[in-house]
Amino acid sequence: MNFKKSLLATALLAFMGVAAFAQEKASPAKTAEGTVGDAKITINYSSPAVKGRTIWGDLVPMGEVWRAGANEATTFTTTKDIMVEGKTLPAGTYSFFVIPGETSSTLIFNKVAKQWGAFDYDSKEDALRVSVPSQQTSSLEERLVYEVKPDSFEIRWEYGKASAKLGS
Repeated sequence: MNFKKSLLATALLAFMGVAAFAQEKASPAKTAEGTVGDAKITINYSSPAVKGRTIWGDLVPMGEVWRAGANEATTFTTTKDIMVEGKTLPAGTYSFFVIPGETSSTLIFNKVAKQWGAFDYDSKEDALRVSVPSQQTSSLEERLVYEVKPDSFEIRWEYGKASAKLGS
């Protein structure tokens, strides 16, 4: 009888392990946080993986508005007014979009914070747009990553990177 219980328990644990592995999200929710002066910056996004695909110019077309993540639009929150590339971004929560380009990309902070993807994106609701250089990296970033630094924030995925200067 103990052998049957032990075998059942082992099978149940194995099944739970496989089920947990299978439920790993394709684009898990991530948060990047940091401070710029007195402002707390929080970026909430879903982090898709490259999975052997060509990202820039293929999965994410050049010259088109991209939700800068997966699933719901990425959100960018600042607790105080900040400067982005020398332009004022008032305190608040914004949806964040990118128009990728070969040499420069446009970063967009949109007043409609809760959106699914970029399907209902309306440029009339943009609070701020800035242009930054598009950069290439030498190492593969398998998952989309945002990083907030004391004087900038950057987005990296595959071999692409864009960075914006921040100030208070």
